[in-house]
Amino acid sequence: MTAPDTATRPLPPASVPPDVEQAEAAIVEHYPRLVRLAYLVLPPALGRNRRVLTAHSLVQRALPRGGRRDAAAGAAAVQGGVPGRRGGVDDSGYAYVRLRVLRAALEAGLPLTFRSLPRRAQLPPALPQVWGLRLFPRAGGAEELALDQWLATLDGPGRAACVLRAVERLSEPEVVRVLDEAGVPDPAAAVAESGDPADDALFASPEFDPCVLQARPTDLLRRRRLTRAALAAAAALAVCGTLLALPGGGWGADGAAAPPYARNAAAEQALDPGKLVRAAPTLWRTSSRTGFSTWPARGDRADDTALLRRALAVWARPGASVAVSATPGTPAGPPMGPAQLLYAGAVDQAVVVLLHDGLRVVRYAEPRTGSAGAALDFARTDGASADTAAALVLSRVDGNVRYLTAPWVTGAALRDLLRPTAAPTALKPTPDGVTPPVPGPAPKGECTSWNALALTGDGATRLITDLGELTPARLTSGAPGAERNVTEAAELGDWSRIACLLPSVRSHGVRSVNAWTYAKQPLPEGEGTSAWLCTRAETWHGAADRVQAQFLAPGTGTAAQAAAAEGSAACGTREPRVLAGVLWKSRAGQWYVLAAGSAQFASLSVSGGGVNGSANGNRLAVKARAGAQVDLSGKLTDGTKAGVLR
Repeated sequence: MTAPDTATRPLPPASVPPDVEQAEAAIVEHYPRLVRLAYLVLPPALGRNRRVLTAHSLVQRALPRGGRRDAAAGAAAVQGGVPGRRGGVDDSGYAYVRLRVLRAALEAGLPLTFRSLPRRAQLPPALPQVWGLRLFPRAGGAEELALDQWLATLDGPGRAACVLRAVERLSEPEVVRVLDEAGVPDPAAAVAESGDPADDALFASPEFDPCVLQARPTDLLRRRRLTRAALAAAAALAVCGTLLALPGGGWGADGAAAPPYARNAAAEQALDPGKLVRAAPTLWRTSSRTGFSTWPARGDRADDTALLRRALAVWARPGASVAVSATPGTPAGPPMGPAQLLYAGAVDQAVVVLLHDGLRVVRYAEPRTGSAGAALDFARTDGASADTAAALVLSRVDGNVRYLTAPWVTGAALRDLLRPTAAPTALKPTPDGVTPPVPGPAPKGECTSWNALALTGDGATRLITDLGELTPARLTSGAPGAERNVTEAAELGDWSRIACLLPSVRSHGVRSVNAWTYAKQPLPEGEGTSAWLCTRAETWHGAADRVQAQFLAPGTGTAAQAAAAEGSAACGTREPRVLAGVLWKSRAGQWYVLAAGSAQFASLSVSGGGVNGSANGNRLAVKARAGAQVDLSGKLTDGTKAGVLR
């Protein structure tokens, strides 16, 4: 393709309509070029499927109304035709239909307002229509993706100037003239915005060709639900019509109750951004209860009424395109009344709103640009205190996590649990309490590190870690009922050996994980002293707590899991005891059954698998064979029997 010879003849305006047949011939002959022009000028916010259909519709509607004209008028419309040609019958009408396509594409990018009726180009295309399929051009490479993202930052006239130069190969004066004829208020500014011509060759990529398309199905489940809903609505209308035709009176089956989906004052208040509760910035200092209910509203979009309205509406009625998640035991229904606003602001590539209704914290997220990809996350948080309401997860991007810290947090530091002696890395949150992005636990999928956040404030330093949920889990140490924050070197050393077992409780609705060293045991043959730990992951909903007993042999890096149970009261305040055993092999090759219980055990015994033995106290070591299957039990100090953790 060569540039037009604008030096030999000027290009006159293309506003004079050509003969209809000549215009149709121009559309048919240059249809791919015109559709590409319309597709590139249309706003990317429409989405690729609608841009494809709208581009085809605009080109097909560019055919002028009316019949034939005289030859002189037809010849006038020939000039300013297809780039690279001298002008002739084959070019007749091209400049005119191109101008009509350009005008319509620019109109389609104008925002809809209530002050005037929408123009035809602003409405979804009547034709062509595709049912049951989504169409979009073939994907290009990284350069095409970068070019498409850059075009999305331009306004309509800027994209039009760029496309006229790159696709139509017009000189700068010609681009200014065509934009002026298309009604652009400042064509020169649009040309200045159109960027560097060095990337113009990329516009010929299949990424921007809406005539070479790929097809994918629409949302099949949503389509099925809509079909069923339509059939149900038709049946309901038939039944209602029949009932209205019948004589009758008196109460219905539901008495004075409102019909389904009727307007309800409490429900409407829950959807009103003006009714959102906003705690005073210093409420946490004077409140008798310190939790999420005392967090003030923070974020640079806390006063964005439109954003808050969308968040509340999606919470009440999440559509089929919304990704909804909830921690175990957390109801995902609408709010019962006006919720409390915790945060609203831009975070990385999303806009995030955090809301609290007393039972749950809800996170709504939408992309900064476009209208696809909204997410709604629920996490149960009833009974939260200063210890468990120290932070919330704002975003996870590329393995990094941003937290929103509580208003009482005065310092934050990043600590690797697998390196207990290393000094923590200090972090500097924003004035709104948003931390910089920090690597999440085991960022590469391998447990070579496990990051946790040490938050200082309200007279304590609390250790939290991300377990894949909206609420990070608090890490503690100590006997049941006497849990304390992890600050001592010995406690950090224990956590360095059991941190890699935390993935077993990920995404389980965990509120806190406590590690308790319940026994120490001298090993046979003088091989040192082992430690027995019990970790209890307590959940927000109070059921299905996960308990693990771990055996820490000297000289090994990671603890071995000796026993595990779910929903057990062991190792907790209701049943503050635990018993577990393992098969252990000495350096000399001898196998032993090792067992240890908490201080409540007065004696232990083992039998089965060719092994028999007992010991007074809460520790036992008996010789055994490899793979022996044994039964372990114990007797408490009050004389009652107790079994192992299972």
